[in-house]
Amino acid sequence: MQAISKSKNSDSGLAPLLLTVVELIRQLMEAQVIRRMDAGNLSDSELDRAAESLRQLEQQVVKLCEVFDIDPAELNINLGEMGTLLPQSGGYYPGETSSQPSILELLDRLLNTGVVVEGDLDLGLAQLNLVHAKLRLVLTSKPL
Repeated sequence: MQAISKSKNSDSGLAPLLLTVVELIRQLMEAQVIRRMDAGNLSDSELDRAAESLRQLEQQVVKLCEVFDIDPAELNINLGEMGTLLPQSGGYYPGETSSQPSILELLDRLLNTGVVVEGDLDLGLAQLNLVHAKLRLVLTSKPL
């Protein structure tokens, strides 16, 4: 993984990566709020609370960027052929498609439609199965 552009402060370590992940989650939650608002699933008070919480989270990300001398516009990761983690400029509006979707857009679509992942995992040593795990993951933004 390679950052789209280098931070002014190369000593910031994991801060840009962690702030990028926080920004991904913030934008993903914002997309889900917009989807629910567009569908009429939020009351005015719920929408107000969600908007205020998202605004406060965005302010905290900006403050942390100032602390670590990171330009908030640099909070993104270029994943090569897979595209970028966050939308480039102009942002993303849920339900609209783009020619080069970001991972954020793909995750939002996935949450909106839902997905089930099942699998078995065997961990072993010296040809002995020591741990067996059966996994079933349901990922959706809708209540089950």
